[in-house]
Amino acid sequence: MRQHFRGFGLAAATFLVMLGSAQAQFIQAEETPIDLDLCTVVQSDDFGSTWACPGHKGIPVMIAERDEHFMVSFGLTSTTEPAAKQTLPPVNHLGGKIEWRISNASGPYKPVAAIVPFLTEPPKPAEGKEPEPEGRILVVVKIEPGKTCQIAWIDAVANSDATELARKTADEKAADFDCSKPPEIVGEFKAWAR
Repeated sequence: MRQHFRGFGLAAATFLVMLGSAQAQFIQAEETPIDLDLCTVVQSDDFGSTWACPGHKGIPVMIAERDEHFMVSFGLTSTTEPAAKQTLPPVNHLGGKIEWRISNASGPYKPVAAIVPFLTEPPKPAEGKEPEPEGRILVVVKIEPGKTCQIAWIDAVANSDATELARKTADEKAADFDCSKPPEIVGEFKAWAR
């Protein structure tokens, strides 16, 4: 009888550990708009501007524009994070909403990554050719104080499952991504020649 209960206790403990692990891996998603009218200009000159914008539950979002290229960074140290200097090669602007990936892997729920849509200007068409449509790149950004950086680019025009690819990348790679490395290309990429 004792052995039976011992076996039951071991099985219950194993189940609780598995349950705890499953809960630790749980990811939630929230969205906030990208709307500069909701932001405060904190710096502006002939070369561009920087805005402080509201994010998920008051987390600061820094949006900056320089020479028709946008940068997005997060957190109280957003202006000094690697993401504050990262953009895409073509002329670009932001569109839509930021999707926050929120995890309880390290205790209380907090954002660990964000998916930011960048719209890129197509190259000028050759004479007599139709202009190409605007590009759409989903940029996955790791959110961690001192290590907030772009981790991946997904071409939303070339990949019909771009949103799922971005979410999977954010959830699986953000925690361990090394910000000294360039962002990864995930999926098919046709937005510009690399």
